[in-house]
Amino acid sequence: MYVIIVGGSRVGFHLARHLIEQGREVTLIEKDRARARAMRAQLGDALQIGDGARVETLRQAGANRADVMVAVTDSDETNLVTCQIAKAVFLKPRTIARVSDPRNEAVFGALGVDLTVSSTRIIDAMIEKQVAADDVVIPLLTLRGGDVEIVEVRLSDQSALLGKPLRELSLPSESILVAVFRGRRTLIPRGDTVLQPEDELVALVRRSDEPALRRLL
Repeated sequence: MYVIIVGGSRVGFHLARHLIEQGREVTLIEKDRARARAMRAQLGDALQIGDGARVETLRQAGANRADVMVAVTDSDETNLVTCQIAKAVFLKPRTIARVSDPRNEAVFGALGVDLTVSSTRIIDAMIEKQVAADDVVIPLLTLRGGDVEIVEVRLSDQSALLGKPLRELSLPSESILVAVFRGRRTLIPRGDTVLQPEDELVALVRRSDEPALRRLL
């Protein structure tokens, strides 16, 4: 897998280093020369100086053969342009964009970005979870189109899902459970999985069905 990361922020730097340690082929593009020099010692040839929102820079980085394009600059506009270039010019890469302003997520999805990550919205939801009396759904990621989310929720002890195998449950039609965190264990949900109080669930859900999933959980 070849991953191009645009933006040498702390997020971009640590992501690049982590992927390299995992044996991935990575290029991190950063246009600020001072910031790039500071990262050169640890990233070596994986670092490229240039403007990742320019076609020629991405071409030099090998965007025509990239599997994934990740835009994590501090500018939502730059991240959007970078992903649009990847889609329109290089066609193949899957695109992931950091979004600082949660109001921009729908725009990113409508313009073809495959996946957005809004740290602002995630942190806001986690704060709400800490102060609210009821459990809340925490949005983790928004997928292409802006109307499908990956969410995390702690199962209420009043949930109708408790004590029954998943195969017998009626989840909203536009939702699916993808993981169950139980203490230190991570379970892959199967038909015979029985949910317990305090389980933390990760689900893929269409936004229109999110309220129904929330009530059920």
